[in-house]
Amino acid sequence: MRVPLLDLKAQYAEIREEVEAAVREVLESQLFRGGPQVDSFEAEMAAYTGCGHATGVASGTDALYLLFRALELKPGEEVITTPFTFFATAAAIVNAGGVPVFADVRPDTLTLDPAAVEALITPRTRAIVPVHLFGHCADMDALLDLGRRHGIPVIEDAAQALGASHSGRRVGSLGWAAAVSFYPTKNLGAAGEGGMVLTNDPALDDKIRLLRCHGARAAYVHEMVGVNSHLPAVQAAVLRVKLRHLDRWNDARRDHARRYTEAWKARIR
Repeated sequence: MRVPLLDLKAQYAEIREEVEAAVREVLESQLFRGGPQVDSFEAEMAAYTGCGHATGVASGTDALYLLFRALELKPGEEVITTPFTFFATAAAIVNAGGVPVFADVRPDTLTLDPAAVEALITPRTRAIVPVHLFGHCADMDALLDLGRRHGIPVIEDAAQALGASHSGRRVGSLGWAAAVSFYPTKNLGAAGEGGMVLTNDPALDDKIRLLRCHGARAAYVHEMVGVNSHLPAVQAAVLRVKLRHLDRWNDARRDHARRYTEAWKARIR
């Protein structure tokens, strides 16, 4: 029997009425960019993760890219991350002008090994980017300690672990900032593409909001060169519905993982 990675049709059938009502509200409002759905979802995500600020963007890749742009990387400056991640983590560093430096992972969680990171820190290091993988949180206590001792910001790639916790705090609220993906296969998936930057730094949030809108606060007044990267209102509406179910769905994933683990243990005895 072939077991699918996930069944989006079954998930949709469970919440069809809620999703269709939310999308219909956007269509009737004809407010497709920004507006109350995006504002509300940003506030709800900030509250869910325990962050002071949440800014919707077009994808998880853009969330990473805009954070590296906010660092204003100079040629040759480095960002330490893991090679055991999706291509976008390293590509966003390169596209923002930096150099990815790969540190090894821990064998138990397959997340970034703090000892391996420390061995790679140089005067050119501008950030450390752990990737929370398969719901496992990286060793943030050790990585944040490294960041503090060396004056280097820690940016969480939380694309695959939204809802996970570390020391009683949600991932995404632990470092200087975090990037989140809402690609449909993620545990909080949109009806298409979407992403978000999370931070407790108001100055960083202000800069991300500028960068996502061609560097402008007001129409045609541009303070810097940015990009066009917005979370569409339709996606925000769908994600608001799904966010209400996320903890229950994560609990179901944990239960499924437990059942698989128990079955494999029984098989190899």
